[in-house]
Amino acid sequence: MAIEAVRTYLKEWGRDKDIIELEESSATVELASQALGVIPARIAKTLSFKTEEGCVIIVVAGDKKVDNKKYKAEFGCKAKMLTPEEAEELTGHAVGGVCPFANPEGAKVYLDVSLKEYETVFPACGSGNSAIQLTCDELETYSRCLKWVDVCKD
Repeated sequence: MAIEAVRTYLKEWGRDKDIIELEESSATVELASQALGVIPARIAKTLSFKTEEGCVIIVVAGDKKVDNKKYKAEFGCKAKMLTPEEAEELTGHAVGGVCPFANPEGAKVYLDVSLKEYETVFPACGSGNSAIQLTCDELETYSRCLKWVDVCKD
């Protein structure tokens, strides 16, 4: 189960017990914001894309959409989201629980600057009913992101 892999992964920082497991689904930004009682923008939406080099994972503020022109400028290719099957294979998590933690080797994690507007954000933790509250600095550390990018529409 992916949430158990994330729990094990977050033990490195002593945060494994901070995962919030909800009774209701948090598989979409809208559902997560309702379940957690926060504005949609504070949901750290994890998007997964296919590139020639493999999987690119980008975490963005929940109310943002990727700007294709900015994405292409950053990654040198057109934004092509993974299918649900590819997402599970290449990120280690099913759609609704895709997160920037405990990903297979080769999955590259980036964080979008849209997250920096908020003191804390809530990424998923490997299941469609989980999350964790993190500062952007914590998210950067725990996700082992390669760098911050600016790929969302203004």
